[in-house]
Amino acid sequence: MPPLTHDDLLRRAKELDLPAQHHIDGVDEPGGGPAFAVVSPRDGQVLAEIADARPAEVDLAVAAARRAFDSGSWPRLAPADRGRILLRIAELLEEQREKLALTISLEMGKPITDAYDIELRAAVNTFRWYGQLADKLTDESPHTAPDALALITREPAGVVAAVVPWNFPLTLASWKVAPALAAGCTVVLKPSENSPLSALLLGRLATEAGLPPGVLNVVTGDGPVAGRAIGLHPDVDVLAFTGSTAVGRHFLHYAADSNLKRVWLELGGKSPNIILPDAPDLEKAAATAAWGIFFNQGEMCTAPSRLLVHSSIAERVTEAIVARARELRVGDPLDPATEMGALVGESHLDRVLDHIATGREEGARLRVGGERTRVETGGSFLHPTVFDHVTPGMRLAREEIFGPVLSVLTFDDLDEAVRLANATEYGLAAGLWTSDLSTAHKVSRALKAGTVWVNCYEEGDLTVPFGGMKQSGNGRDKSVHAMEKYTELKTTWIQL
Repeated sequence: MPPLTHDDLLRRAKELDLPAQHHIDGVDEPGGGPAFAVVSPRDGQVLAEIADARPAEVDLAVAAARRAFDSGSWPRLAPADRGRILLRIAELLEEQREKLALTISLEMGKPITDAYDIELRAAVNTFRWYGQLADKLTDESPHTAPDALALITREPAGVVAAVVPWNFPLTLASWKVAPALAAGCTVVLKPSENSPLSALLLGRLATEAGLPPGVLNVVTGDGPVAGRAIGLHPDVDVLAFTGSTAVGRHFLHYAADSNLKRVWLELGGKSPNIILPDAPDLEKAAATAAWGIFFNQGEMCTAPSRLLVHSSIAERVTEAIVARARELRVGDPLDPATEMGALVGESHLDRVLDHIATGREEGARLRVGGERTRVETGGSFLHPTVFDHVTPGMRLAREEIFGPVLSVLTFDDLDEAVRLANATEYGLAAGLWTSDLSTAHKVSRALKAGTVWVNCYEEGDLTVPFGGMKQSGNGRDKSVHAMEKYTELKTTWIQL
């Protein structure tokens, strides 16, 4: 983050020219429907009135994407040429990094330092990585009988709809848009109604970078109307969604009720973080557990919300996390010194508070937090919260809270730890802290999760895939494997 003061950032935030229209077919499109207010969770003030997509606007965006795919240049460009445009998008994201970070902080409450250093870094790196990958994918020609030639080619799947959430608005959009574009697809992006501004800016930058009209379209609106229209649209070939398991079910129904489009889902999580007595550094394990649940206000699908700690070290680890929660600076997202910002809005804050109230009623012990803070600002702020004495049947241990709320459960042996870890409908991620190499391998294999971190948490880069098992979804973002979602395999058999 550049050396800017809180006052500098407040001033620059007021000077932002925020978008208010859909971005369709390479231009801003007002649409014919009503507008909706984007409210900043930092102070409850309206940031902008945004075009609210009805089915007509969705039709317009999908039609633009269909034309660009069926008769436009993008799927027919040499992969290296597509890659160069993706690299140019990465350059423009870097150039506009401060503006985009400010926009994200305003629309969803993320601390400006995290928005600049983490969110924008991820978005820039994603477009850069897939831009560099675009011309490095290869087709196959298996060995056959001498009188035949077999070719296996990967072809772009068509029109891709990407529906993304508000917690990492640019990162998660980039994880879907960049590989889809690299594959030669055209895209309709629908961001969350809570965080549409940064996605609209991305659409503008992509056009400025040289993306042909219709290749990336951004429509803004809510799930029940715009999201449903996208899910049911017969001209959408692939739908990629990140969000709740409940909404993921809707998209599967929409696909069944329309054209059986492929639906790729990255859904919720209730990730276990297992700390064994032989952890190489208990202080680091506790500090990482605290960082993991409080980072991004706990609004993270992989958040280690269930801390499974051996009973012999449980109090020591829990107390260290409680101490960190007490000292954590909850503040204005636009203050560079803020460590935890605002939750995305009042309705979401109320939902998190309801989980906290239920935890108390069910007998869990509240160690710290549990109440909102900075009420005088009009913002949606919550003290970081820790419960212990949590049992597996409690709501705290079963449901995704999506807030800065940690549930501490204890175990007495490794088998019990694995049983507790897997006792969830989700299977997105897990953590394990141990010094024993054999334990690390055996437990990692036993955990039903798409990603297992050993002696760390939330580490990795674009070379590794990301996604879940069970009700955490299917398919993978990131890495070469993400391209599988946006391509079709074709076999050509030539008799010689």
